[in-house]
Amino acid sequence: MATAAAWDGPTAAELKAAGAEAIPGGVRLKGWVIQTNKGPILNSASVNLFEDKLQTTHLPEMVFGESFLSLQHAQTGIRLHFNALDALKAWKQEALPPVQVPAAAKWKFRSSPSDQVILDYDYTFTTPYCGSDALVLNQDTTQTSLDECSSLCWEDTDDQIDLVALSAKEPILLYDEVILYEDELADSGISFLTVRVRVMPTGWFLLQRFWLRVDDVLMRLRDTRLYCSFGSNEEVKPVVLREICWREATFAAMDAEGYPSDSAAYADPNLVARKLPVVTQKTQKLKVPS
Repeated sequence: MATAAAWDGPTAAELKAAGAEAIPGGVRLKGWVIQTNKGPILNSASVNLFEDKLQTTHLPEMVFGESFLSLQHAQTGIRLHFNALDALKAWKQEALPPVQVPAAAKWKFRSSPSDQVILDYDYTFTTPYCGSDALVLNQDTTQTSLDECSSLCWEDTDDQIDLVALSAKEPILLYDEVILYEDELADSGISFLTVRVRVMPTGWFLLQRFWLRVDDVLMRLRDTRLYCSFGSNEEVKPVVLREICWREATFAAMDAEGYPSDSAAYADPNLVARKLPVVTQKTQKLKVPS
């Protein structure tokens, strides 16, 4: 995807040519309303609220609870929403065992020496979250978490995201990256969840990425890509494809394959992605309600 630094925003001519309209935080195009919001790190009161909702005393160091990415299709009521609270609900539900680290002793004092933490939970905050989806009847675009049961369905498909179409040169009508949460793992690595969106005259593309690096121990990458190609007729139901890919490897396994064993060589997940072996991968198509 393009980098935020390389994008200065669309021109009025580009918006007009695409039949798009700039709106607060986003763009309206081909029946879709696509918006992002970037809020501050949770304050103490908001942290308590999150802990109550999640029934946990463990949260990442930096949670951007008001940040989100929303894509809503007016005609069908499809709403796709990406936010920290729902991502952490998925983390808590999956409840992976904690990654074992050699320097386990120092992890016992992750908060402070007087507040010993027993690592009996997934402190990496790995999440299987692929976004929140729902069928909504109202047009409220300010809601930041979808608590209702989803009435949408994703079906496995052999269709693939059209990478050729994505590589075509065309105006970018919206590009943004939203950080949902981040943790530096007591200076022993990094864990973060971000979501990026790119909107072009011919469609939109989204990448949600969970990246984990526990120094000298493990790397884990969970990517969710969504793609919608606009048809020539707005009345046609949208086709949304979703690719979910989980890659993971230990540093020892990477070293055995001839890759560097130094954690500094794996600072950028974009450069690491194709080196990590695939654990699971599937592509799904959104079943649009009648």
